[in-house]
Amino acid sequence: MKKRSAWIFYQQSAPTITDVLAGRRRSRDFWRHVVTNNFWNVTHLLVHFGLKLLPMDACSNFGASLGSFAMPRFHRIASNRARDTIRQLCPDMGDRDRDELFRRNCRAQGRLMTEFSVVNRLQRHPERVEVHGLDIIAEAVDRGPVILVGMHLGNWEITPTVLHGINVHAFYVPPRGRAKAWIAERVRRKAGLRFLPPGAAGVKPAIKILKDGGVVSIFCDEGFGGKIRGPFFGRKPHLEGNIGVAIRLARVTGATICPWYCLRGEGFNFVWRSLDPIRLPPEDSPGARRGEDLLLLNDVVERVIRENLDQWYFLDHALRAP
Repeated sequence: MKKRSAWIFYQQSAPTITDVLAGRRRSRDFWRHVVTNNFWNVTHLLVHFGLKLLPMDACSNFGASLGSFAMPRFHRIASNRARDTIRQLCPDMGDRDRDELFRRNCRAQGRLMTEFSVVNRLQRHPERVEVHGLDIIAEAVDRGPVILVGMHLGNWEITPTVLHGINVHAFYVPPRGRAKAWIAERVRRKAGLRFLPPGAAGVKPAIKILKDGGVVSIFCDEGFGGKIRGPFFGRKPHLEGNIGVAIRLARVTGATICPWYCLRGEGFNFVWRSLDPIRLPPEDSPGARRGEDLLLLNDVVERVIRENLDQWYFLDHALRAP
C-alpha cells in the first residue's frame, strides 16, 4: 500500500493590474477574474438571496426542476460520467431503471443547490427531520474523542442543526468561486459549524482537538478531480482519501468513529441516522492492521452509498483506480 502524499491547499491569489501587461495568459486571467468571475459572483449572490423569498418546499421543488433540466443539457461531461458509474455499480439493472436512477439523481443535485438558501430554517422546523441514533453520538462524546464520519447523501447540511449543542470542528474545502465560498461558509457558520484548515494544515489541529476529548467531522465518500476516491467499490484499499485520514486520526488519538448519513424523504423532509460506533481493535504494532482498518470503515460507508445512489452527490464522478 503506497504512502499517502500530503494534500496541501493553496488559495489562488487574485490577479493585479500589472498582469494586464505581463503576457497573454496572465492578461486573460485578469479579465476573467474582474469581468467573467464577477458576473457569476453577482449572479450566484442574487440567486441565493432571491431564493430566500420562497417557502422551503417551493425552493426545494424549484431546485428539482432545475436539476432535471440543466444537468443533462449543460453538464454533459458530468452526466456521462454519472451514467457510466451507474453502469459499473449496477450491472444487473436494466437500461430503463438506470435512466430513472440518473433522473432521480439530477433532481437531488438540483435540490441541494437551491436548498442552501433555506436549510437553516430547519432549526425552527424540527418536525421536518426524523432523527435516529443521536444518543449513540452523545454517549460516544461523553466517553472521549469522536470522529464523525459523514456521507454526501440527502442534504448533509442539516447535520449542524441535528447536532445542536455538540461542538464540532469540520474538515472543509471551500468551493471554487468567491461568491460560492462566501455563501457556503456563511450558511455553515450560522448553523454553528467550526472549520479546520483545508488539506494537510488541518491534521495537527484535528489531532489536538481529539486528544483534548473533542469532536472532529470528516466525510469519507469523496470525489477529487472528477474521480471517486471513496468508497473503494471493490478496488484495492488505499490511503489517497479521507478514509485513510479518519483511520489514522483514530489510531493516533484513540477516538471513536461514529458514521452517520442523511436521506431525503418527500421534498424538503429528511431522515437522519447515526450508525453503530466503530472502535478500532488493538494492533500488535503501529500500522499492522491498516488494511483491515480501512476496509472496516469503507464497508460501512460503501453499503449505505450503494443503497442510495440516487441521492449520492458524487455519482457524477468516474469510478477509476486512484
